Amino acid sequence: MAMTRVLVIDDQQYVRAAMVVALRANGFDVVAFESGRLGLNALDHSAFDLAIVDIYMPDMDGVKLIKALRERSPNLPIIAISGVMFRTSGRNVLNVLPNAHELSGITCLQKPFRPKELVQAIQNAIGVGACA
Repeated sequence: MAMTRVLVIDDQQYVRAAMVVALRANGFDVVAFESGRLGLNALDHSAFDLAIVDIYMPDMDGVKLIKALRERSPNLPIIAISGVMFRTSGRNVLNVLPNAHELSGITCLQKPFRPKELVQAIQNAIGVGACA
């Protein structure tokens, strides 16, 4: 069986590096980029089984990136990650993301997360794909 190929797009170098290490240790083939533009370019030239996208990034935010990924590869499972909280509600962007029609079917993962939680999110996304 071929290794699951994962596209990681996160502007924070240490977060990207930690995900790459964790995923490779769990048998995934991982390619990581610091911007949406570079990630989209990689998707244009190579096939991936799943994308992990940070929501808050400079240049192209995660919502725009997810829409662009969907245009190129409508069936690509996507995991949205974020650690940014809304001050007043104690909720974050991941709580409202699934309400946007064009962003349905995305698996959401709150930062910080453990490697085991990341692997579980990937298994969920590849299998079903729903924010929980």
